Amino acid sequence: MNLKSEIQKFDLVILGRGAASFSAAIKASELSNGEMTIAMIGTGSLGGTCVNVGCVPSKYLLEASHSVFRPNHPRMSGIYPTQVKHNFSEVMEGLRSYVTHARDTKYAQVIENYSNVKLFNGLGRFVDRKTILVSDSDGNEISMVTGSNILIATGSSPSVPNIEGLKETGFLTSDTIWELNEMPESVAIIGGGAIGLEIGQALMHFGSKITVIEAMDSLLPQTEPEISSAMKRFLEKEGMKFHLGARIGSVNRSGNGKSIDIITHNGKEKIEVQEIIVATGRHANTQYLNLKSAGVEVDSRGQIVTSEKMKTSTPGIYAAGDCVSKKMFLETLAAREGVIAVNNMFGEDLTIDYDSSTWAVFTSPQIAGVGMTENEFSKKNGSCSCRVFSLENLTKASIMGETEGVIKITVDPNDNRIVGMHIMAPNATDIITEGAYAVRNGYTIDDIIATSHIFPSFSEGIKLAAQSFIRDLSKMACCVE
Repeated sequence: MNLKSEIQKFDLVILGRGAASFSAAIKASELSNGEMTIAMIGTGSLGGTCVNVGCVPSKYLLEASHSVFRPNHPRMSGIYPTQVKHNFSEVMEGLRSYVTHARDTKYAQVIENYSNVKLFNGLGRFVDRKTILVSDSDGNEISMVTGSNILIATGSSPSVPNIEGLKETGFLTSDTIWELNEMPESVAIIGGGAIGLEIGQALMHFGSKITVIEAMDSLLPQTEPEISSAMKRFLEKEGMKFHLGARIGSVNRSGNGKSIDIITHNGKEKIEVQEIIVATGRHANTQYLNLKSAGVEVDSRGQIVTSEKMKTSTPGIYAAGDCVSKKMFLETLAAREGVIAVNNMFGEDLTIDYDSSTWAVFTSPQIAGVGMTENEFSKKNGSCSCRVFSLENLTKASIMGETEGVIKITVDPNDNRIVGMHIMAPNATDIITEGAYAVRNGYTIDDIIATSHIFPSFSEGIKLAAQSFIRDLSKMACCVE
């Protein structure tokens, strides 16, 4: 087959088939009334990381684990512990079944409604700035396509550190753990970020002994230190062990399990476990794209450099999702980037707003944040004004017996605009959106105080945190404005 003589031409070529890709394809179809011809090129399951190996399965596992753990750890007087019977293998089977359902209903069946979108099952790489060569899994060249515009949305994969013996000993990642059928009795998790803590707590609630090994001296560097410390204390109370500021020397097989030699501030130590999970972040899937042929700039980590309009260094080529150089890898953010890229292809002048983008950790309690931390704002501006509100002073939290948590608000002292909000609370993911509105629209603490909040509720904690800027809360009765 002479591929060059059979080049297929499209208005838009999308590399990838995850959240950013689908969002872009649907928006392009809407803006063109279905007239725009679109090629979507990729390998693996439709839907990308989030639905297949990320947000969806991890939250399913967490919710299942909470159903086992909470009845045996009641928080209110007069409620006695109840042991819940469970079958881990059946839980995992249910998880995989739900992932299949979500992928089919939210992606596979959805794209069937768009006859202007053609799916190519293969790996795409640039031949030049407008041309993409598609190869199958064996490296056979199967198609060649060109696009008036091209969107790179190839996502990310787990980053695996170069540790002596790790590859030979074997390990799981956030991409492969979902094939487990038997719960490991003990697990060492390399990495104390969101992925490691979520998976770690879920397995711990099912009964596994969890040890987290983190190179930094604290967990979750993207959040406030008060929250990082509070979460560590909480998880330690539940039974999780931590080795912070630790360096791994080597990994080896040990009988039927695995051993990890670590070096900490206290010296050398050997950790014996049944399984190892690597949760040290993710890297952009750009290494096979031949981006040099297209003149697309990448940073030192291989992530694609874009403008706020999602434009790359090459005209007509855009990028969105986890392959883009930025601080956060989020499914909803990827989808927004895809929409912005397509709108700008149509001549709009939209920009991405990273400042008001929310992020979350779905542990129990949850952690969520938006905007700058106290340290980030102070480094940039010299000073800031902050308040930390403890859930011990929140009526709703006291009623539920879930007072482990804080709400921290950071404001610009020049005008009292809210520039950051970080929360540790049972439903932090549900109430952080108020912080996003505040950061995006330039709201002040007075705007929060002037807004009615339900009593008793966790959202009321945001209002109380705002009120703590202007009064001593210990001298305030309930519902004082």
